[in-house]
Amino acid sequence: MRSMTTTTSEKLSAPSARQVSKRVSQSVFDGSRLRVVLLVDVHDGAQQQFLEAYEQLCNQVAQVPGHVSDQLCQSIENPSQWLITSEWESAPPFLTWVNSEEHVRMVEPLHSCVRDTRSLRFHVVRETGGEGAAASASRRRLQTSPRIGDGVIRHALTFTVKPGSEAEVKRILANYASPQARVDETTRLCRTSLFMHGNRVVRAIEVRGDLLAALRHVARQPEVRAVEEAINPYLEQERDLNDQESARVFFTRAALPAVHHVTADELAEGERRALYYPARPGDGMRLAELIAQQDEAAAEDPDSPVLRSTIFQRDDVVVRLIDVRPGPAARAALPEPERQAALSGLLDGEPVGMDLVTDRRSPDA
Repeated sequence: MRSMTTTTSEKLSAPSARQVSKRVSQSVFDGSRLRVVLLVDVHDGAQQQFLEAYEQLCNQVAQVPGHVSDQLCQSIENPSQWLITSEWESAPPFLTWVNSEEHVRMVEPLHSCVRDTRSLRFHVVRETGGEGAAASASRRRLQTSPRIGDGVIRHALTFTVKPGSEAEVKRILANYASPQARVDETTRLCRTSLFMHGNRVVRAIEVRGDLLAALRHVARQPEVRAVEEAINPYLEQERDLNDQESARVFFTRAALPAVHHVTADELAEGERRALYYPARPGDGMRLAELIAQQDEAAAEDPDSPVLRSTIFQRDDVVVRLIDVRPGPAARAALPEPERQAALSGLLDGEPVGMDLVTDRRSPDA
């Protein structure tokens, strides 16, 4: 593991006792503990193989900075259903690890014996127990108050295409038919925004309901499948969508999680833009945190052109998706000089505006 992970839990969010703005509906930067729940459906007859793979993985995870503990549980009703829970000092060290290439390699032995997995991540808000638990809680910070969201889950994917293919890829991605917005009775696709800068593609989606169900729904749509097949020859990372393992690895590496969302005005509509911040190696999470702090402050400024901001981060890729007030919004394009200076030590190049390829909304989103 790169040296950055040895200090992640120390330099990120450790002193964050500050009260987070109520305008923030999502953030991994408040310093509270994280509980990760992994639901696993194991192939029939592969329980022993799964247990042995987990024990090997468990010994490796125990060495990851920020990891506190974990448990492995087997269903008393269905031996194929397992539950893995882990506790982390805070979200940033977990995200740094789970988004790393080391994690991709580490969990590979598990995938040969599991049918399906589902990962859920929670900040610890309150806990109860005996005297020992109370003393433990006093030494660890809990989330100070519940967040009030808007019912929308935000997620993104990013990947790169072969240099020289950008124009053709942009043409393909701009002209596909929209998939059906309704996933089921409780889940709906709200919006898909697709951007490019150079050979990097970023696809941001907004969902009401179950994100995993929405992603699986989209992957099955013939319109989307045709687009994915059309851009396959141009991808820098090869994939075979007919090979479950190849597709899984590709989309695992492409995942660009939302780490912060702030809303200045929930009602006004805006123009959608995206900015790409190239981080220095190992500084992506810290860069995302500083941008998040700046956006929190800007959300309290009635003169700010930014209505909403979502920050996505994975490794050294940081993308800021913003909705700005219609009309001239030059101040939203890039950070102001004094704000830029605070970020300069973490940047590996200048922040740049990405080209909007398509922005589609469900009529009743």
